[in-house]
Amino acid sequence: MADEHISAGATDGSVYRVAGGLTIIRAATTQRELDALPDPLTIDLSEVERMDTVGAWIIYRTVRDRGAKVIGASRDEVSLLKQVADFDKPARVIPEQPSGAVRALTELGEWVVEAGRTLLGLLGFFGATLIAFAAVIKRPRRFRVNAVVQRFDVVGVRALGIIGLMSFLIGIVIAQQGSVQLAQFGAEVYTINLIGRITARELGTLMTAIMVAGRSGSAFAAQIGTMKITEEIDAMRTIGVSPVEALVIPRLISAVVMMPLLAFWSMLLTLIGGGMFVWLSLGIPPITYIQRLQEVIPLTDLWVGLIKAPVFGSSSRCPAASRACWFRATAYKSVRGRR
Repeated sequence: MADEHISAGATDGSVYRVAGGLTIIRAATTQRELDALPDPLTIDLSEVERMDTVGAWIIYRTVRDRGAKVIGASRDEVSLLKQVADFDKPARVIPEQPSGAVRALTELGEWVVEAGRTLLGLLGFFGATLIAFAAVIKRPRRFRVNAVVQRFDVVGVRALGIIGLMSFLIGIVIAQQGSVQLAQFGAEVYTINLIGRITARELGTLMTAIMVAGRSGSAFAAQIGTMKITEEIDAMRTIGVSPVEALVIPRLISAVVMMPLLAFWSMLLTLIGGGMFVWLSLGIPPITYIQRLQEVIPLTDLWVGLIKAPVFGSSSRCPAASRACWFRATAYKSVRGRR
């Protein structure tokens, strides 16, 4: 513990002498003793054995605020006091904001750069996927059947429950909202037309793609990102396994194959939900509902919805995988190296 001796001169003011250590342990005591001394004040550091940053800050602040004089300081103590003084600069809590026009141009430029990087990543991912497909077709033994079957279970079987529930509720909502509007013209029967056409051609496939992208796509991106962090992908390259062939192709095939089936399942549950509402609310029996659907839904609408499903499935995989931050400028090299 430091010993501190205080003396006051009649003409020269107060002299504060410190012996021992001037550290954070004695910071509070030192500050109280300095505050109790009158000005002008002289601080004698000739007997200080050790001084840390907190002690230097107390001495510097006393010199700055009260004009105190420091004597007997060694070279190291002078250097520490100078470093503390260099960092005594006011900092802006809120940075300066540019003008509205400059800020708008800056945000626009950042958006363009980010869009360009995303497009470049998607193009690189698409090219690497095509090369990997060509390599698998050239050497069929490299196709991983077990991985594809496992992805069928993840993308398709385990998604039946949530997709069926959402589609059933959406069918009820479409029927309810459509019947309310058509009731103003006395045309509630045309609610069946609305449910059938919008479900078979657009809504069934679109809602399925959204749910698959949100459920399976985000899970795939998180899984691949975790594998990148744990260096599992680097280990795959080390042992000669293409990450695109092992990770991307099974997921892409599973999405493309399962999307039409899931879209048809969604269409069916949506029509059932709408039929339940029409039966219970409008009094139209199920037989009439089914006959009306056969009349108003052309076969082309069903084919259009099912044909769009694989495209939606593949497109929902690409952004999720491209955001996994591991294929940029490396997937192509990996596949090319295998060739």
